[in-house]
Amino acid sequence: MGLTIQFIPYVEIENLSSLGRIKKILNAVKEDKIVLLQGRLKKEEEAELIKTTMEEINSEFTGIELAVIYPEPHNLDFFRKVKNNFINALLGDRQGLTIVGPATIVKEIKKDPNKIQLFTEDSSKKRRKKK
Repeated sequence: MGLTIQFIPYVEIENLSSLGRIKKILNAVKEDKIVLLQGRLKKEEEAELIKTTMEEINSEFTGIELAVIYPEPHNLDFFRKVKNNFINALLGDRQGLTIVGPATIVKEIKKDPNKIQLFTEDSSKKRRKKK
């Protein structure tokens, strides 16, 4: 069985309610997919996603791993800062990337300014042990 990554563009969630966004993400994660969401959830939505996940944990669904990558430019001159602020005002939560995966598959997400490392568990080995 292979690893499935589902990309969700921001346009698919921008008109959903906060609860709708959370349900869309959790439904995909519960199907053992790693979700790459264009943009970010609001802080309240992130908190609600974690809360909802905790409420739904059982023997089949053991939780999620979550990481948000947001480009924060440093050392910009005045005009580039103004330009970036204008773009952020227009695009809002579309900037950045949110990664959400099932805790049974995604063991750890490490991020630094230059790369993202996603550590997964080999699910075929895990399933063989259960048999």
